[in-house]
Formats: sequence, structure tokens, C-alpha cells
Amino acid sequence: MSRKTKLVLAVPFLFAPFAAMPVQAQGVSDEDRQTEEIVVAGQGLPETPSAPAYATLVLEREQIVTAPSGRIEDVLGSVAGFQQFRRSDSRSSNPSAQGVTLRALGGNATSRALVTLDGVPMADPFFGYTPFAALILEQLDRVRVTRGGGSGPFGAGALAGTIGLESAGLAQLGTVNASLLANDRGATEASASLATPLGAGYVVASGRWDRGQGFFTTPEEQRVPASARAAFDSRSGQIRAAIPVGKTFEVQARVLAFEDNRTLRFDGADSSASGQDASIRVIGRGAWKVDALAYVQARNFSNVVVSSTRFVKVLDQRNTPSTGIGGRIEVRPPVGADHVMRFGVDYRRSDGELQEDAFSAFTGDLTARRRAGGATSDVGFFAEHDWTRGALVLTGGIRADKTAISDGFFRETDAAGTLTTGNLFAGRSDWTITGRGGVLLNVSNALSLRAAGYSGLRLPTLNELYRPFVVFPIVTSANAELENEKLVGFEAGVDWRPAKGMELSVTAFDNQLENAIANVTLTPTQRQRQNLRAIDAQGLELGAKLSRGSWRFNGTLAYTDARVDGVGASAALDGNRPPQTPEWAGSATLAFEPREGLMLAATLRHVGAQFESDQETDPLPSATTLGAFASFPLTEQLGIVLRAENILDETIVTRNAGGSLDLGVPRTVWGGIRYGF
Repeated sequence: MSRKTKLVLAVPFLFAPFAAMPVQAQGVSDEDRQTEEIVVAGQGLPETPSAPAYATLVLEREQIVTAPSGRIEDVLGSVAGFQQFRRSDSRSSNPSAQGVTLRALGGNATSRALVTLDGVPMADPFFGYTPFAALILEQLDRVRVTRGGGSGPFGAGALAGTIGLESAGLAQLGTVNASLLANDRGATEASASLATPLGAGYVVASGRWDRGQGFFTTPEEQRVPASARAAFDSRSGQIRAAIPVGKTFEVQARVLAFEDNRTLRFDGADSSASGQDASIRVIGRGAWKVDALAYVQARNFSNVVVSSTRFVKVLDQRNTPSTGIGGRIEVRPPVGADHVMRFGVDYRRSDGELQEDAFSAFTGDLTARRRAGGATSDVGFFAEHDWTRGALVLTGGIRADKTAISDGFFRETDAAGTLTTGNLFAGRSDWTITGRGGVLLNVSNALSLRAAGYSGLRLPTLNELYRPFVVFPIVTSANAELENEKLVGFEAGVDWRPAKGMELSVTAFDNQLENAIANVTLTPTQRQRQNLRAIDAQGLELGAKLSRGSWRFNGTLAYTDARVDGVGASAALDGNRPPQTPEWAGSATLAFEPREGLMLAATLRHVGAQFESDQETDPLPSATTLGAFASFPLTEQLGIVLRAENILDETIVTRNAGGSLDLGVPRTVWGGIRYGF
């Protein structure tokens, strides 16, 4: 066990002597603690008293449904430090590039933050990306973002933090909710939901369909006759039910299906992602509180690679079926009013297989057929304890994960079916101990101090282990020998509420990501996934909320100094900033709502300069965008909605491969109607 890991596990005990001191409770009275919890069907167990000890930010429904683009990734962009692998959203990027991270820890298109929908991990079982097109934004009530925090009881994979999406219920959605919008390029966005009471609970059926010809991601001066617009056609539907059973139990169930088709850069360069998910969750709110979850995910992906010199198909990743199954049980026994204890176990298994065909760029003939895949699994046992002593909250937890990688293979045959490569990779497994701990001191009703330390881990994905890929002309090789990523982090912060309706926060953090998996450049056209010694990231996060009458303001700002700590094979990268990692990121939203249904909002967002390559070459300039949202009621049920993306038409460079560029969304104006009752 490393020195940093020992320090993390020791954090709660360092503060134990203070718990024996008489502390005057400020802002947390016994009466408040004894107030009966208001339970709304469809929710999970309440947050524990220790939740504020970690850097947590909550986005409410109003901020979600007023995003200028109407996309969930745009909503998450309001949290400075949130980033996908590329700056493009889920209409104009390859789905496999939608990895999510926080705190500028870098990435290789795989998520380092854990994204859940009502407790269910949403990451693709094979690639690890988040299928944003599957998530129906209008069905969300709030988003809870914890930057850092380690794995804790959330499950392995929460290296950079957790993003918890929580669904809206009958009260927020109403019986019927529908909208139809179109933009100035002819794209359309349609969504609808129908909700009805079911006993003391409810059932909601909802869907969304986005389609359009898109825009040219290629700059005008680089276009060729084969250049194509980033066309998109995505559909998602789900049925969700929340049904109380008896006085203390509730069953929540969901079935979700989606299909997402896109074109990127050239005619014929088409990709598709699809999935069918099902989950069931049981919440027990009696003396012994229980959260039990089981889920299954069936996903698929295909992608056609077109040569950027001859503009013909050179690779057809025609089929990538994968399956994810998992579950989680958390139990909170009755241990007294000042204590919250939770313990449990979670499990996830992913298996999948790549099936692709390679073609000659000169003749168009089939040259090779490839299949590759395997399985990974993780079973984790966790326990955590919160102790409230007046104004002081101490928390500490430990987690043990057994991770396994098995059944790995890579097989290639020539056009005649003759085996040219047949690799079987040895299975392996390991136990990893991680932990987290923190302290929260409510000095007064206006001031809270917090500090935390944590560690976590992430398994390599099947994509990283076994799937090579091409963004022509660059070939990136897989690496079946990749080790688990491990993170150790510390943070301290202040939350200040100087006046009613005003909240200010600042957090300083220091994170080290050991064995960071990166796409390491070998030659100008060859890369390989490798474990770096570490990525070190230190920084500051600031947040502000202000509410005055009809006006509301939300702002976040993040500064991160992230560097590669390289030795051995990655020694040449030592001191480099990780690819796709900005120093500065900020977002500010100002909203005006003089009466119900009438709202005006504007969002200003800045993302600092980045590098495309691990060699600190091919820069991506900083970009500052302005978006807007407006809604005007016509009747009690019917209203007009207007949205605008990138009003200033800022040039957003999302990819730079030796000067060959891709661009993000240009100025886009939307208009339509919204109906609900």
C-alpha cells in the first residue's frame, strides 16, 4: 500500500479527536434532523450527511431544460472542468469519442467519470463512452456532479468523479409534455412524454427524435467533393415506473432503447450506435434502509473509415456487439440519529467483440477480416460511516475490488480466409483496496469548511485492450497488457452563504492518476495505448449562485495544471500537458423569469487552449461561446421556445491532425413550441 493511499485512509481518523469536543451546532439543529423525510416516488435513498464534504454541485431542472443546444452534454458543460474527449457534441462526433472526465485528467475517449441514470451506470460495455443521444434531457429532474471523491460506494470507474442523473417524476412532468423545434438548417428535434398515476406511484412513457443534415465540420478551405455534412438521426424511447409497495418499499423499473446514426467528414463515413437497457431497483425506506439494483445492457456499434486522400472506404467496423450486466446492494442499518452507516456490494461484467473488414484504398478489394474481444469484471465490497457531532461531520470508508480480465483474443484472416494472426491473451485478476474520508464543519449558517482525501480505480475497457482503430491516416494500436488506472487525491474547500439566495464556493485539489492510459505517439502515423507512470493535476474550482427576485445567476470557473509524469517508455512526455486538456474552463448563466412560463436566459462559456497530441503539437485554440434560451407562454399549456447556439459564430476547433481540422457547431438558431399539462 502506497504512502498516499495510507494517508487517504487515515483522513477521518485525523479528525477524530475533534469529535470528542463539545461543538455548538450551527445550521443543523436536532429539530431539523428529526424532521420526517418527504418521500417522492421515483427517488433513491437520501444523500448522507457527508455528501457536502466532497466537491458536489447540483444542477436543477430549470437549468437542464433551458440549455441553448437542448443537449445533456451542454448542460454538463455548465460545470467547469467537465469535458468530453473532443469539444463536439453528440450530433457531430463519433460516438466512441464521448468519453467523460472531470478535473482535466486527460483521456483517450474513455470515461474517467462515472455517469449514472437513477443509479444505473450508463457507460458502453465495450468502449466506455457515454451514449448521450440515449438520454432524454426533458425527463431529468436534477444532475448531481461530484468532482473527485474516489470510488467509495459508487463503484469502480469514478476516478474523476460521479455524474448522477436523476429522473423527474409525475409532479415535474405533468400528464402530457411535448415539444417540437426546428433550426435554421432544417434539423428537427421532437420529444414527448405521457405520464399517469399507478396506485401511489406512476408510470412514464417518453421518447425523443433528433435528425438533420448537420453542418460541415471541415473548414471551407479544406473541403473536397467528398466532404459531407455531419448528418445525424437519433431516436430514444423509454418506459419508467415507480410503484410503492407497502409502507416502506418502492420498486422502480425502466426499459430503454436507442439508435443513433451519424456521418463524419466524408460521404460514406457513417457510424451507428444502438442499445437496449433494462433495470429494476428496490428502495427500502424503513428502519433498515436498502437500495438494491440489477441491470442488463445490450449495445452495438459500427463505423466506416474513409481514406482522407482517396476518399474511399478503407475499414468497415461493421459490428461490435457487447453486453453489460451488473447490480448493487446497499444497506443502511439503524445506528442512531448521529450516525449513518452504509455497506454493500456491487458487480459489473462487460463482454464484447469487434468484427471488422479492411479494404485496399487503391483497388477497393477486401484485404483482411478481424475479430477481437474479451471480458472484464469487477466485484466490489464497500463500507462507509458518517458521524455527526453537532456542527461537525466526519466520514470515512473503504472499498475492496476484485477485477478480472479474461477471454481476450485477436484474430485476423486474409481475403481468402487464411489465418494470419491468432492471439489468445492470458486472463488475469487482482484485488485493489481503495478508500476515502472527509470532514465537514458547519462554522455557522453562512460558512462551511470541508476537506477530503480519496483513492479509486478504473479497469481498462475492452476497446483499450483489444481494438485497434484508424482516424486516417493515424493508426492506434490496442494493448492487451494494460494495467488498472489508480487515482489518489486530496481537496479542501469553503462554502459561503453571505446572504439569502447567494452561495459561493472554492475548492483546491491535488490529484495523481497512476498508470494513466493514453494514446502514445510512436511515429507520425502510429500510436499505441500505453500506461503512463502518472498524470498529476492540481487546481482550483470556483462556483457562484445568486437568486434575486426574478433573476438567477450560476457560474463556475476551473483552473487546472495537469502534467504527465513520465519515465521509461513515456519519459519523452514528462512535463507535457495531457492531450485535450485545457488550463482554464468557465461557464456563466444569467436567467430572468418575471412570471411562470416566461423566461430569458443566456450562457457564456469558455474553454482554454488544448493540444491534440501528447507531443504538445497540433494546438486547439481557446473558444468562447454565447448561447441563449427564451420561452413565451401563449396559453396555460402552450408556449413558444427559442434557442440559439454559438451566437457569435466562434470558430471551435475540435480536431487538429497535422493541420487537418474538424470544427464544432457554428451559429445555430432553433424555434418551436412546447405543450404540457
